[in-house]
Amino acid sequence: MNYWLVVGSPQNWHTAFEHGNIWGLRETQNHLWQALNEEDKLIFYATSPVKGIIGHGIVRTKLKQNKPLWPDELKAHKVIWPWRFEFDVQFCLPPDKWASSKITSKELWPRSGFQLLDPNTGKKLASAVGTGEYVDKEPAPLKISEPSVEYTGAIEKTEKVSSSHDQLKKALIQIGRLQDYIAESEYPFDIGKLDVVWRRVPNSVPTYVFEVQVGGDVYHALAKLKHAFDLWNSHIFIVAPESDHIKVNSLLSGTFHEINNRINFIELAQVEELYKRKKSYRDFEKELGI
Repeated sequence: MNYWLVVGSPQNWHTAFEHGNIWGLRETQNHLWQALNEEDKLIFYATSPVKGIIGHGIVRTKLKQNKPLWPDELKAHKVIWPWRFEFDVQFCLPPDKWASSKITSKELWPRSGFQLLDPNTGKKLASAVGTGEYVDKEPAPLKISEPSVEYTGAIEKTEKVSSSHDQLKKALIQIGRLQDYIAESEYPFDIGKLDVVWRRVPNSVPTYVFEVQVGGDVYHALAKLKHAFDLWNSHIFIVAPESDHIKVNSLLSGTFHEINNRINFIELAQVEELYKRKKSYRDFEKELGI
C-alpha cells in the first residue's frame, strides 16, 4: 500500500467531491496512474489560499475517461485529465475550516500535482488532519437512495433466481442503484451495447460493466467486456450459469488471456443472493432512520 499526495486548487477539490469523489491525471502522468493501486492511501492538499492538507482517503477504482467531466474540459470540449480514479473520503475538514485547520509540513513539495510519499510521512499526515476530532475508523456506509422505479420482479418473490436475461439485468440495475450508482442497461459503445453498466456520475464512463449470458454467445460477451476494459479500465463481470464456467475459463486462458486476471465470473444464483443482502441492508438502515 502506497501513500500519494494529491494537489489541487480548492475549486478543483469542491468539484471532485461534488462529482462523487473523482480525480484525474494528465496524459503525461500516465506512469503515475499505472503505479497507483486500488486501496492506496491519498492525502488531499489544497493550494492557495489554503496551502495545506485538508483530508485523506483511499483509492477505490481506476478508469480511463473519454468524456469531458471537469469544468475546464467541458469548456474546451475535450478531455484534459483522462487517467481517472475514484476514491472514498476517510476524513475531510469542513470547507470553512480548510484555511484555519489545515496541516502543513516541511516534508512536502506540493508544487508537484501528484507524488508518491514516504509511508511514514503519509501515516503521520493522515493522523494529524483534524487533530482533536479525527478518529481512525472505517468509512461511513454509503448513503443509499431510493431507486426511481422499484423492482418487484421474480427475484424478490421466489427462492430460486430466474434464468431470464431481462430479469437478471433488472436485478443488476437494482443492485447498482442500491449502491448509489447510475445503473442502466443496453449501454451503447462502438462495438454494440453492454447489458448493464454502473456509473458514478452522468458524464463519467462505466466503472462496472456486466454481460449476462443465459444460453447466449460467451465469446462475443467476453469480446465486449475486453473492449470495455481496454477503453475505460472498467471492472468487468460475466454473469452466466455455472455450467459455462469451464467454457469461460478456456477462452480466458487463450483468446482473452489479457483480461484473465481482471474479469469476475458471477453465477446466476449469486445475483439473487447479492440483491437480497443489499436490500436487507437498506431496509435495516431505513428501520434505524439512517
